[in-house]
Formats: sequence, structure tokens, C-alpha cells
Amino acid sequence: MKVLLFSDPGIDETVAILYALLHPFIEVVGIVTGYGNVTREQAIRNGRYLLTLTGNEDIPLIAGAEGPLTGETAPYYPAIHGPEGLGPINPPESISAEFVNFDEVFKIIDQFQDDLVIVTLGRLTDLAIAFLLGEKSLKEVKAFYIMGGAFLVPGNVTAVAEANFHGDPLAADIVMEKATNVYVIPLNVTTQALITPSIIQTVYKSQQNEFGKLLVEVFDYYMKAYKKLVPGINGAYFHDLLTVSALGNPSLLGYVERNVRVDHGTGLARGQSIADFRPKPELSSSEKREQIALQLDYQSFVYDFIRIMTGPVSSSS
Repeated sequence: MKVLLFSDPGIDETVAILYALLHPFIEVVGIVTGYGNVTREQAIRNGRYLLTLTGNEDIPLIAGAEGPLTGETAPYYPAIHGPEGLGPINPPESISAEFVNFDEVFKIIDQFQDDLVIVTLGRLTDLAIAFLLGEKSLKEVKAFYIMGGAFLVPGNVTAVAEANFHGDPLAADIVMEKATNVYVIPLNVTTQALITPSIIQTVYKSQQNEFGKLLVEVFDYYMKAYKKLVPGINGAYFHDLLTVSALGNPSLLGYVERNVRVDHGTGLARGQSIADFRPKPELSSSEKREQIALQLDYQSFVYDFIRIMTGPVSSSS
């Protein structure tokens, strides 16, 4: 499966990217790095560090946006992801910030067309820009997996909004309006994707690949941040990891079909994901619908994570 990743590498995204690069059936053909958990420049360095660490330097690293379509100043989250996005880890000074321009996105789409799946783990600004610049090209993409939203459950940055949708609600709504064959992975299921210290220790003790120590370090930092956000939690939610895991495990999540839009106003509902969940929803036959994940097979998720992360290192390219 050929995958183009849109990301803003903080801790959760880092583990998701490592998972994707290690997965024997996922071929990462490009990574777009933009602002989100960190600045665009730091996201590029973090992406380059991960590609170098895994021996995948030839995968295109594409520079994304510096800020949201709304024109606002983007907030960052060093208390959760660390000052450079990787918790206690600082990429070596020797790691370059080398990248290719955004038009590489369309070259990748033209090359792989309906063999390509696009996965977006951060703010949706870059994917929205791609639609605004070349919507016709994106119609060739096989599917879109989007980590974002919260349906009839609390948000994680406001009472109703999830971070990726809230960070650029205009971009999120553009994507929901224009993209087809969309799988939305919201907080409904990602807040069930709990990775615990015992799971990380299982991976670390296997010694089957060289990333166990890195996982322990970033996880410990992430869990300490989560304990302040969710008192009593024994671990941390890995939202982006679940989104990538769903690619290779079709039965992992249970979905319902609804049309999704995102409130991009300036009031209390900003960033809220909207779908009709009434007992008898009004669903027009001509209305575009997205697949919204509402159920998770947690044990299969954990088993799959351990299996992939304890497997041998392999190049995705």
C-alpha cells in the first residue's frame, strides 16, 4: 500500500511514522511536514531525523504550510511534545532541514493515482491547499484517512473541538467538502487507543529493532504530560498511531456513514465536527458521505502495534 503522509511530527506522530516505516505492507512514498505541534521548520527537521534514523533518506520530505488558512498565529504545545516536538530528544545538529517543494505532492499523486492513500495526522491546512491548487488530481487518490474531529463527545482543546480541526477549521471544512472516500478517525476511538508502560516495555525488551530506547524516552515524556491532562490515566492516547494502524487492519475500526462538515466560525463552536446522528437522520441520496470511526477493537490494536514495532527494520522505499 503506497501512502503519502501529512504530518507535524510531535511525539504521537513520531510513533505513527515509525510504525508506518516499519510496516511490511505500507510503503511511505512521501511525507509532508508543516506547522502544528511544532513550527514548520522544526517539523521538517524532525521528519528528516526520522527518515535518517530508519535509513529512508530517499523518501521525499515535502515542506508544508507555516500557518493556518485562517491567517491566525498558530499555537504550539511544548508542554506536551517538548520544545522540539520529540520530548527529551533533540535531533543532532548534523540533521539537515533539507526538503522538496510542495509541487512534489502532485508528482506523487500523478505517479501512483488510485494506488495511493493519503493519511493526514495534523492540521488539515496542507491537504486543503492541495485541493485548492489541484482538486482534479486528488480525485484520483484511492482514499483519505484523517485523524480529526469529535462526534457527540468532548473535544480536547475546547468543549466541542478536537485539535486538528480546531487548529484550522476552514481547511478542515474544505477537505470534508471536497475529498471523496474519506475515513475520519475521531476522538471517539482515538481516546480508546491507550498505550501503557507495559506495552512499551514489551516492545523495548524484544530487542528486535533499534527503536525501543527512543520509544521509551518519548513515551515517558508524553505520559507525564497526559497525567496532567487526564488525572489517573495509566499511559497516553496515541491518536495518530491508531489512524495509521487502521490502514492495514480494515476490521480494527467500526464505521458509520454520515456527511461531515466543520464549523469554521469564530464562536464557541469553532472547529466542531458536525454530522447528523439523529435516530432518523436526513440523508440525501446525492449527499457525499464519509466513514466515521466509532468503534475500536482495542486488543487487536495493541497486538498489531507490538507485532509491527518488534519486527525487523525494513526500508519503506
